[in-house]
Amino acid sequence: MSSLWRRRRKGGKPEEINSGSDLAIPTHFRCPISLELMKDPVSLATGVTYDRESIDRWLDTGNTTCPVTNQVLRNSDQIPNHALRKMIQDWCIDNKSHGVERIPTPRIPITSYEVSDICSRIVAASGGRHDIKCQELLTKINNLAKESDRNRRCLVKNGIGAALAEAFARFSTEKHENLNLLRETMSALTWSFPLGEGGVSDLKSATSLHCMARFLKGDDLSSRRDAILVMRELVISSREDVHRLLEIQGIEETLFQAMKVPIFPGATQACLVIICHIMMLSQEKVTVRFVRLGLVDLVLEILVDGSKSVCEKALAVLDEMCRTGEGKESARRSALTVPILVKKILRVSDVASELCVASLWKVCLGGDGEGGLVEAVGVGGFQKLLLLLQLGCADKTKEKATDLLKSMNVYRKKVECFDSSFGFNYVNRPN
Repeated sequence: MSSLWRRRRKGGKPEEINSGSDLAIPTHFRCPISLELMKDPVSLATGVTYDRESIDRWLDTGNTTCPVTNQVLRNSDQIPNHALRKMIQDWCIDNKSHGVERIPTPRIPITSYEVSDICSRIVAASGGRHDIKCQELLTKINNLAKESDRNRRCLVKNGIGAALAEAFARFSTEKHENLNLLRETMSALTWSFPLGEGGVSDLKSATSLHCMARFLKGDDLSSRRDAILVMRELVISSREDVHRLLEIQGIEETLFQAMKVPIFPGATQACLVIICHIMMLSQEKVTVRFVRLGLVDLVLEILVDGSKSVCEKALAVLDEMCRTGEGKESARRSALTVPILVKKILRVSDVASELCVASLWKVCLGGDGEGGLVEAVGVGGFQKLLLLLQLGCADKTKEKATDLLKSMNVYRKKVECFDSSFGFNYVNRPN
């Protein structure tokens, strides 16, 4: 449309389009919620008509009443108002000379009954090895999801994820492996969570996980992205999947490489989630394998300019690595460890501050951590920890911060330094 629609004025007068002449939009063509021209008018049980997009937003936020009448809705059924939509379209055509474009006829949203039918058909087709039917159904599912958020929510709510997971598990067997079907199914799974117990059970099978790992190691960027996203949801949903992932040879290096060379904006964060769950729920030797790959240095690089969410997850991974002897030694060898941990205290979130203190406590106290204490004093760690205690923190964090302050105080008077972000010099540094 060449002209701009404007909101209703305070005086309640109809808005106008300035396109050489004034054109008022009929009041009954406007949505009572958005006050804009309706593109897909639907009527509720109260008889009031709204634009579908606006009333969907209203209902999705938890409202159970009609916005105009304030009556409690007996149901959330939305009946398309075809007569009004035709009138709006005719009005648009009649005012084409004023720069008004015709409202296209909207597609009818999918219903729960249609979703149930699609689920049954995709499961049946995958079990009967009907590749062409499966391909047609997967294309239909992805197209429906792309049409509107409403369709996607309806698909997820009515169990499309569990059906896709079952189909993926069947496609991944050796006797019935079709890479194109596997790729399309995995792509649809990325937006189909939560899957329910049945869906998670299908995806955590050995064949399914090996298939995802193979895609993650492959050259197709889209498939690698989908594999990472599905794996992330799986490890969040089920602890068993973590142990099954570790049965895949070379999974640690595969995840490390996926994080080192991100293939999409959320790749780093997704990989950090997977790795953190693996470290938390597995033996120490698994964490050590990640340390030996160089994960400590990679995580520190990520922390330099990572977003809040990425920093929290990176700090959680670093804290897990610092629980091991090799992890602590690797952190102590890096010139970035102490300055970054001190810098992130009180600058990201409460969770991040607690993780920073926990990692500093592990790195700086005991063993060869004396140099870290001096370095922490030099970059303002003493003042940061004092401020953290004044502002308040969890009891465990308070105990660790207090331990650090007591140890730092021994060196504080011996150290004279200047801090220019990450630059600092030491005087009278203990040997």
